[in-house]
Amino acid sequence: MPRGAARSRVASLGIRSDFGTDQAWERLRASRSDPPGRANTGSRRKTYSAALEQAQQLFQAAAVVGPATRPVPVFYGLSQAGRAIAAAAWSLKGQDWRLDSHGIKTTGFHLSFPDIEIRTDPPGTQGSFVKVSEVLDSPVWETNPLRLEDVWDLLPPNLRYPLTTRDRLTPLYVDEASVGIHEHSLLTAYVCNIPDRVIDAGTREALADFLTSYPAVARHESYVTTGPGPQAPPEYSRRLPGQGEMTINWQMPQGTGTGFDGLATGAERRAYLRAMTRSYAGDRYFLPVHPPMKRELHPLMAWWAVLYALSMLARYQPAVWGTLISVDNSQHAVPIERLLEHAINHLPVLIADTITEVST
Repeated sequence: MPRGAARSRVASLGIRSDFGTDQAWERLRASRSDPPGRANTGSRRKTYSAALEQAQQLFQAAAVVGPATRPVPVFYGLSQAGRAIAAAAWSLKGQDWRLDSHGIKTTGFHLSFPDIEIRTDPPGTQGSFVKVSEVLDSPVWETNPLRLEDVWDLLPPNLRYPLTTRDRLTPLYVDEASVGIHEHSLLTAYVCNIPDRVIDAGTREALADFLTSYPAVARHESYVTTGPGPQAPPEYSRRLPGQGEMTINWQMPQGTGTGFDGLATGAERRAYLRAMTRSYAGDRYFLPVHPPMKRELHPLMAWWAVLYALSMLARYQPAVWGTLISVDNSQHAVPIERLLEHAINHLPVLIADTITEVST
């Protein structure tokens, strides 16, 4: 892809409105006549079908109510979809697919909205969040909480909706279409959403410090610099605030290089990129790792954690929630509105993609 075309694609990132929501529900409904994976027989099949029907109806209900109550049906729609995911998952055998609780909890409602605390049940338990996380190779955490703001920032559509002015760790979009065949043995790709603070610093040290939170990116072999020599600073291109980009190279793993010239093929390079990144509605992202997490949080589970916290606020702290969603009184009102709109549009696609992921 020409460099200008890649930049044009990146410049529009985060404002795409058509995520194929209706088509995703069609995929999910069509799958019920011949359920995928282990959901094709017995009680798993019945649960798969019933859970998806409930999920769709809950999402439909969420679409016709306002922010005062929307977090409740949209969260429970996702939770029921999680039961379908568990029923279809090849990795869950015997009775391990049965889910018996939320598996996640929120505390600290007396704190500011960004500082609400999220914890999970221990690994190996049957709570929905824990078991679906296990299927997706996504981490759980117990004693040490994650702040709501940290999980909020893991969702790609929230790039434009920060909760505070604190430094953020957001998904780094990688342009998969920019990966092609090159006359060298490296995987080369455009990595985007480099924050302004890193670009403004302009040093190798600032970039290295930032990338420590992105293990897969930190394993790079090299990147394009502003000049020759091993100490030349990184070369960035800044399209929009908070959406800088740079070209990064990775050494291809051993065993690749099946092209006629002994170099990795375009397919091999793209496969390696996909192995290092997470998918979000057809796009690929490098995700940060927040302590106490040990690895990247799957985007579906980031949605799960955020929506659970919002649904608990709406249900058990209705006065606080009412203040938070008041556009006349709360700086968080519009970001919350946009998040809930994105949830209705994006999650059906993520659910359908996740079912395909765990059942094949």
